[in-house]
Amino acid sequence: MSEDKIKIKGENGGLILGFPDGMPFSEIMEELGRKLESGAGFFLRGTLVRVPRDRFAKEELAKMQEFFRTHGLICRLAKPEPAESPAPVSEKSPSVPAQSEEADTPELQRMLVIDKTLRGGQAVETEGSVIVFGNVNPGAQITAGGSVDIRGTCRGVVHAGAAGDSTAFIIADHLMPTQIRIANYVARPPDEPEDSGKAERAYVKDGQIVIEPIER
Repeated sequence: MSEDKIKIKGENGGLILGFPDGMPFSEIMEELGRKLESGAGFFLRGTLVRVPRDRFAKEELAKMQEFFRTHGLICRLAKPEPAESPAPVSEKSPSVPAQSEEADTPELQRMLVIDKTLRGGQAVETEGSVIVFGNVNPGAQITAGGSVDIRGTCRGVVHAGAAGDSTAFIIADHLMPTQIRIANYVARPPDEPEDSGKAERAYVKDGQIVIEPIER
């Protein structure tokens, strides 16, 4: 099944998923399962994932939410489209403070979504995880308390697990960084890196950073 059947769009604090019209629910779950269980970091743990409203039956949505939960992810419906004109507010109506739907979800970890290329001289620092829909150019730097997923080429400096989390990882479509760090471990790319034609993941194994090709 083609990897681009599931469309991913970044939003502030999470991701929005899109599916082809007419794609059976069983195929959607099969594709999500293949990606999540491959360990390729299709989603970073703790990510808020939104799915289209009015796309799934109640039972299907419940099954999908439970599936994401078992993988450490939070599944919610996409936010409704804003109305063209706001409804008038009655002065007699009592004022009720707005409450976020994630307020009762303490396990939710906010993800920093960067929907652009990071250029030389730009630096990003966050306590959580980061996903970049673009490249990380030479001279750019990312420091994250969680993991880092780059949907492009990484040629900058990336530090995942900056607070000491050695289970964090770094993924990029093309991993050719100036330097990568995971927790207190440091690695540099080989002088002549091989192009496997696949995305790559860097993680800590047996006290050192290893890099391996993965399927997105």
